[in-house]
Amino acid sequence: MTDQATGAARLTREQISDAVGGDGWRLAVGVIRASVLVDSLAEAAEVARVVTDVAGDAAGSLSLDLRPDRVVLTLQSRQDGWVGPAEIAAAQRISAFVDDLGTVTEPEIGAGAPRSVQVLEIAIDALDIPAIRPFWQAVLGYGNEPGTDGTQRGAGLADPVGQGPTIWFQQMDEPRPQRNRIHFDVVVPDDETEHRIQAALAAGGHLVSDAEAPAFWVLADAEGNEACVCTWLSRDAGQGG
Repeated sequence: MTDQATGAARLTREQISDAVGGDGWRLAVGVIRASVLVDSLAEAAEVARVVTDVAGDAAGSLSLDLRPDRVVLTLQSRQDGWVGPAEIAAAQRISAFVDDLGTVTEPEIGAGAPRSVQVLEIAIDALDIPAIRPFWQAVLGYGNEPGTDGTQRGAGLADPVGQGPTIWFQQMDEPRPQRNRIHFDVVVPDDETEHRIQAALAAGGHLVSDAEAPAFWVLADAEGNEACVCTWLSRDAGQGG
């Protein structure tokens, strides 16, 4: 495979991991990620400000999640959804910078650690992936994964603002007769519901039930996998949400 921006051979997973693993970064699903531990949200904001400067030309590949106890750093090219030399160089510069501050980029592995950095994906089994993929793109408000146009084999869906997990589709060889026992609750503002539901229906979905509307509507894709579009409405009587 080649880098779409430069035409150079794309780095292997092993090359990426070897290049940044010693600096506290971990590779997961096309991104490298690390945490910087802090003592306050104000400190997190200051780390984020300087890290953005340190990233330099790779700042466009950098995402930051600021919390009172940590800053989660993610590097991934927005052009091809992968990690290249620019992202690796930025990771190394960032790690050197936080070392100078007296902190480190740590993967947080071992006893007492809340968990290591990670990336969450959700897999949907399907017989006809092209038939159901538009439904999930519409009902979740997602877009194509970086570096894909949605037509490639195995192309997943990604949250365009980086808040939700990636969705990918696994090819099934035969139908599963049972009702699916896991479904998505997509909680949206109440003035977004009509648009989101209509987009999902236009993308090949169907309405299973609106008996609990406007608290939630149950929709399903062409193979019966369900998602609920939910709001805060009609929930003050103990319906949750």
